[in-house]
Order: sequence, then C-alpha cells, then structure tokens
Amino acid sequence: MNRLFIVVLAVLAFAACKPSVEKAPKIAMEDFFRNPEKTAFRLSPNGEYFSYLAPYEKRLNIFVQKVGADSAVRVTSETARDIAGYLWKGNNRILFLKDTGGDENFQLYGVNTDGSELKGLTVFDKVRTELIDDLKDVDGEIIVGLNKRNPQVFDPFRLNVSTGEMTQLAENPGNIVGWMTDHDGKLRLATTSDGVNTTILYRENEQEKFKPILTTSFKETMSPYLFTFDNKMLISGSNLGRDKTALVTFDPATGKEKEVLFETQEADIEGVDYSRKDKKLLSVTWTTDMEKEHFFDADAEAMKKKLQDKLPGYQISIGSNNKAEDKFMIRTYSDKSRGAYYLYDKTSGELTKLAELTPWLKENDLCDMKPISYKSRDGLTIQGYLTLPKGYEAKNLPVVINPHGGPWARDYWGFNSEVQFLANNGYAVLQMNYRGSTGFGKAFWESSFKQWGRTMQDDISDGVKWLVDQGIADPKRVGIYGGSYGGYATLAGLTLTPDLYAAGVDYVGVSNMFTFMKTIPPYWKPMLDMFYEMVGNPKSDSLMLAEVSPVFLVDKIKAPLFVAQGKNDPRVNVDESDQIVKALKDKGIAVEYMVKDNEGHGFHNEENRFDFYRSMLAFLDQHLKPQEK
Repeated sequence: MNRLFIVVLAVLAFAACKPSVEKAPKIAMEDFFRNPEKTAFRLSPNGEYFSYLAPYEKRLNIFVQKVGADSAVRVTSETARDIAGYLWKGNNRILFLKDTGGDENFQLYGVNTDGSELKGLTVFDKVRTELIDDLKDVDGEIIVGLNKRNPQVFDPFRLNVSTGEMTQLAENPGNIVGWMTDHDGKLRLATTSDGVNTTILYRENEQEKFKPILTTSFKETMSPYLFTFDNKMLISGSNLGRDKTALVTFDPATGKEKEVLFETQEADIEGVDYSRKDKKLLSVTWTTDMEKEHFFDADAEAMKKKLQDKLPGYQISIGSNNKAEDKFMIRTYSDKSRGAYYLYDKTSGELTKLAELTPWLKENDLCDMKPISYKSRDGLTIQGYLTLPKGYEAKNLPVVINPHGGPWARDYWGFNSEVQFLANNGYAVLQMNYRGSTGFGKAFWESSFKQWGRTMQDDISDGVKWLVDQGIADPKRVGIYGGSYGGYATLAGLTLTPDLYAAGVDYVGVSNMFTFMKTIPPYWKPMLDMFYEMVGNPKSDSLMLAEVSPVFLVDKIKAPLFVAQGKNDPRVNVDESDQIVKALKDKGIAVEYMVKDNEGHGFHNEENRFDFYRSMLAFLDQHLKPQEK
C-alpha cells in the first residue's frame, strides 16, 4: 500500500471519527517551556565520568558526575545566559561557549572538572568563536576560528585550552568560508565563496599551499564530511549530476567523485556516523516523514537493534561515547516525549537510565504528531505534520498554522514544546515543509528561489485550504505563528492573504526585505551575492522585493497581530519589528509588541520564554476563541 494512500486514509479517519479518548488535563504553560531537569549528557574520554546541563539560578550550567555515583559537582555558575554548548577536552577539563544577551558572539571558556581554574580563552569584544576541530587525540589543544582580524572572515588558530595561548595556522585571504582538518588534526581543506560559486581548496600537508580542486555553483553540493581513514580522500555529500544528495568518496587528486557509497531517491542524506577507534563508517541517515538509517557495519546495526528492543516505542539516538567506544550515551524521544538519557555498556549490555528531560510531562496527556502530505496549487507534494488536540472531534477546530524558520531548513517528527502547548490548549497545529525546505532534493530547494511571499507562501496557504477542505479547520478561526522566516511568513500571510487568517504572531520575523539584507551579520557578507540570487537583489529586483515586504503592505492587514523580538538579534535586527509596529500604529492599527532587552534571535532565558508564551496564548485565545477550554 503506498504512503500517500495511507496518509489519505489517516486524514479521513481524523475527520470522520468522534474522539474515543477524554480531553487531556490542562497543563501549566511553564511545564512546556521551563528548562529541562537535565540534558546534553556527555561521556569523558575514559568513560569514568559523565557531564550534563542542569538549571542553576534558572540558567543551564554544567555538572560532572562519576559513573555509579549518586551526586554531581556543578562546575559553572552562569546566571546571565544558559551555556550555549560544551565538550570534554581530555579527562579533566571541559570547554564551553557563551554569548552576551543573545548577540551570538560566542566566547570560549575552560574549566576543570572539579570547577577549578575557570579561564576565558577567546574573550574578545564583538568576536565570534567557531570550533574547527576539538583534536580528540591531542592533549590540551583544539583548533578554533576567530573573526578577530576581520569581522567578515574567520582565521584558524591552534589554542592551548589551559593557558589560552594561540598560534595562527593560516590567514584567511577574505573568501574562505570554512576550514577542515584530517584525522591527524592537520589543516588540509578550505572552502571559498565568491558569493555565488564555491571552490574547494586542498593541500597534501601543512607545508604546501592550498590549491583549488573543484569549483561549483552554490546550487550544487560537494560537502566534505571527513577524510577517509588513510587521510587521502574525502567522504562527502554530493548532488553533482543528481537531484538527491548522495554519500560519495571524492578524490582530491583528480577533483572527481570516485565511488557512490550510498544514495536514495527518497531524500538527501543528512548525517554520517563513524568509528574513530576502528576507522570505519557505521551508518548514514536521511529523513522522509521519519528518520531512516542505512548501516555499513553489522556490529553497529546489531547494537542499534538491541537498543530498540530494550526501548520499544521510541526513536533512539546514539550520542557521546568514550574513547574505547564501549560506553555510549543514548537518547530516546518521540512525538509525546522530550526524551530520556541512558548510559549503555556495550560489553555487558547494561542499560542505565540517567534522567528524563521533563519528567513532569506525562506522555498520556500529550498529542500525536501525524505525518501528512497535500498538493500545492502547482502540483508539488508538500509534506508536513498535523497535531490534533486530544479528546476533540477533528472538525471545525481552531488551528494554528506554524511554518518553520530558515527558510532553508525543515520540520521533523518528534517532540515540539510549542506544538504540544498549543494542542493542549485546544488548537490543531499544522507544520509544513514548504518548497525550499531542505532534505527533499535540489529541484525542490531551487523552486524556492526568489519566491518569498510568492509560491513559498502559496504552499502555506494551500495547507490552510487543505485543512478546511478536510473539515478539520474552522475557516473563521485560523491563526498563523512562526519565528524567523516563519515570522516573515506570518506577516506575509496577514498582508498578502488578509482574509485567510484571524490572528498572527510574528516572532523575530523579517518585515522589510531591503533593511533585512543591510543588517545581516558581517560573517554572512561573503555569501551576499548568493543570497541575492536566492531571495532577490535589492537593486535589480527592487519592485519584486517591495511587493513582498510586509512593512509596505500594512494597510492590507485585517487580523490582529502580536510581535515579539529580541533587542540584540544579530540575524533579524530589532529594526525589522520596530518598523512593522510603527507602520501599523501610524495607520491606527492596534498591535501588541514585546521586546526583550537581553535576548537575541529567539528567547533563551526561561523567564522571557514564560512571558512570551503566556502572552501568545492569551492573544490567540482572545482572537481564535476555542469553543472549549
């Protein structure tokens, strides 16, 4: 039976059946959006300790615990922002990143696993730190990229994680947008961009100069993931001469693909897993409606099956491991569970549960996220996910349309706090992977070029029509909410299709295509010509961009609007929200506006999340008026 037929049957079942279960108990908003109890578990290289993030003073900080012990040591005391990311460096030191007020200028710090010798390693004003290689086999050093010399480009440095001493490995001539090392930590590869074309530079060793080996249009992908284990060739994702990205080996000596390792016509390959210890590929993953995996290694496949047998009903992700690769951090999740972490001993087969991320949320109280698909008006298949409120008849429901950000990203099946929060409050939620969403091949991605507010928006509107035609949506109670590009889609929906929506919530969204492109982060500037080709050139495409800039169309808005923005947002400048709010107020149109002075692109501080979602629900309830609470 084909998948589309199954989807149609499932949707008909939604619409035809009365609810057979009781409504879920109302869950406090804070329970969906408070910080997890524990998350981001990592194993030390020797496997004797593990670390995790947990709240301290309402901020996520790092804790370290000996395997088998009952308590942990907190090694950081951040109170302004959550720690943005961290890693083990050796068995006794941890490195972590943090920014200031959401500005995304991440700075690197180091601390010992007992909390001593905290030291700032890349603490420079308005400089962003990027990790190039954590050098797992080199004691005390990593390789980072810094845009200290030129805010538009990153130079590579070898950094001593105890002293902070740095050695510059190369100088970015101004067009390198990525650096890559081999398995010995040698800087062997660089990727350049002239704004439209991408060139891979290669050298046999660090004494040689980089030489170009392949130039492609940005529309084509030759994306090296890692060197082969003899450090001679590249294992890459490639869509050269094909629509879907395949896993290939690429020979830098000839500048050509040598062998296709795996490909599927279902979707682009997304990730590769490999063993550092055994020097072999383990598996490759891709996503249709759900994640799929192909194994190259029988032992890895057997381990995954063993875990699935022990943890039925959940998606399983194998994460951090020790250097011996006999102990692993396992993460489970589903559409109704944010997940749990386990420690797995491969030798003994022992699986030890370490923590639930949100033990206060009960799966039986949450809602199923169902994969769906529908046809766009010009015949494309748009895949997405529909979440219906538990215990309600799937008929004439208030609906929140929730387009994802990016826009060159995609929605996935799994636990989504926003979706579950809205469903728990009586709303159906539709997420769609409109054209341009990634993972669906080159042609689907390219079909989005210069289509902001046009066919990309039509795909979203067609999702509304599909829900109405199915009888699921009450056409008078459809709202739209999204962040980043999803915020733009909200504003575009309210201005370009003003009769479609009864309310809109714009979260850090673009309102003016011209000012948006002038205020992007400096390190995006080398790719500006590519952005012009994908979105539109402010000069040659000025009429088109004006036609799809919501700030110029505010007089068309009929539905109430709520806008939320972080003041320090480096991607979508606060001026984007200020403009649309001012334009509405100048027209005498009421608009709710929330600005957080200590946030950037999205609200990360717990109290700000609470404030936003509390206000958002009150706004939606006021204007979409669910029949039952």
